[in-house]
Amino acid sequence: MVTHGTEHDHAQRTRMTRPQGTIAPILTPFADDGSIARDLFVSHAKWVLDQGAHFLSPFGTTGEALSLSLDERMQALEWLIEAGISPGRLMPGTGVTALPETVELSAQAVGLGCAGVMVLPSFFYTAAGDDGQARYYRELIERVANPAMKMILYHIPQNSGVPVSPALTARLSAAFPDTVVAYKDSAGDWNNTAAVIAAAPKVAVFPSSEAQLTKGLASGAAGCISATVNLNAAAIRSLYDRTLAGEDIAEADAAIKAFRKIIQDAGLIPAMKAVLAVRSGDRRWLNLRAPHENTTLENGQALLAALGSAADHIGHG
Repeated sequence: MVTHGTEHDHAQRTRMTRPQGTIAPILTPFADDGSIARDLFVSHAKWVLDQGAHFLSPFGTTGEALSLSLDERMQALEWLIEAGISPGRLMPGTGVTALPETVELSAQAVGLGCAGVMVLPSFFYTAAGDDGQARYYRELIERVANPAMKMILYHIPQNSGVPVSPALTARLSAAFPDTVVAYKDSAGDWNNTAAVIAAAPKVAVFPSSEAQLTKGLASGAAGCISATVNLNAAAIRSLYDRTLAGEDIAEADAAIKAFRKIIQDAGLIPAMKAVLAVRSGDRRWLNLRAPHENTTLENGQALLAALGSAADHIGHG
């Protein structure tokens, strides 16, 4: 029986229904034969959590999700849980174009006890508009039919070609207030982020990256879901904690923005994999799945030189 009324119960329900913190859309390492490298996938996930990330979001853009099959995603999610990672710290990406497949991925994640699912709009049919996307999300929720599902709307129009507008977010939040609980804004447009915060105040909004973390927290955002949490989780978590504590974070903020810019300018996925390949000594990190090209050790060495002492922690427990 669930009891209500205590401050602890209220805080616990708030954490569960409105996610906050620093979240890593983790990389997907591949073996030389193109399959997911299970050992690297699990060990990297554990390292990022140990570095301080609040949650992991496997199968996001950074994880090359749309180059993975449904079976691969479902099996790899089970690997993380079998390795002892709490499903309560996992928010996998489950959005694909076909509704039945999004239902299948989402139902599995919810059934395993994952904290949430991050769902792209149905892309390709770009003229569907808010009404079409509202239907897509509504039918997804109805077909999964599990009140435990917590959904993060995933806005990345530069890749998907389809926005999740502030108006659509407000509409879904009003219709499904216990399910549609968060919004990941990967567009990099602060005006859109601010518009979503204003339009859907019950939704936890995550700005583009840690480069907007402090600005976001000051404006009512919830933290960040950012690719570079894969490499810099401890510093980003510290900045999050210190910002909330009201400390002077100007120097730390500048440092994580500089780290982010170096990696972003080199191409997020190949850059991070190259760095990990050098630091781990495991060349499998150089592998990306088509249509991406593989990366090189030379890239990783150049990036580590550019990052300097800010990268000393990478590759160490």
